[in-house]
Amino acid sequence: MTAAGSGTRLGAAVPKALVRLGGTPLVVHAATRLVAAGATSVVVTAPPAHVEALRAALASSDTLRPPRVTVVPGGPTRQASVAAGLAALLATAPPVVLVHDAARALAPVDLLVRVARAVLEGHDAVVPALPVTDTVVRVLPTSDGGSVRSAGTVDRRDLRAVQTPQGFRRDVLERAHAAGAGVAGDEATAASDDASLVAALGLDVVLVEGDARALKITTAHDLAVAGLLLEESA
Repeated sequence: MTAAGSGTRLGAAVPKALVRLGGTPLVVHAATRLVAAGATSVVVTAPPAHVEALRAALASSDTLRPPRVTVVPGGPTRQASVAAGLAALLATAPPVVLVHDAARALAPVDLLVRVARAVLEGHDAVVPALPVTDTVVRVLPTSDGGSVRSAGTVDRRDLRAVQTPQGFRRDVLERAHAAGAGVAGDEATAASDDASLVAALGLDVVLVEGDARALKITTAHDLAVAGLLLEESA
């Protein structure tokens, strides 16, 4: 699980994973749901300067203490962080790996199970996704180059907004990261998600139904919405 975000856009003085939602750090919400879904081992990638803080936050829950949950330093990009977590996780050789974001702290247990089950049924890579409901347009620069203009509406019937966790056969994910290792260290070239690395191998990435509760918490508004969702589920 990636938890190396800075929390800058949340206006937080701590890494995003340590921001509290309903009094509990986001990383604890996310890890608790992974364990409830049946994860036998959870590896969390943390900002290198905050590894101990994340370990302490997770250890505050009896179900999230070592050896079930391990915290390792993340890398300079999301791709590099996942590679670091994968290297730590492979010691336990699980057949299925779920790559999750602590920022999607309220992803429900049934979503996690749905993704893992689809991999166990024989798919190499599985991603939860939701239909795009907003109108989406392509843009081109204006003649003066100072702004952009609409170049036409995109047919949203062919679009999906992807979420995490993304699920993979362990050997497939390992091969995808090995193939993409050369671009992992730079934000300009690194993959934004693991499914794109698998797709680059020429393998199918299967979509399953996502869940609105698995929203990505990036801004203060997202955090407020997540707080309402948490209250509704209580």
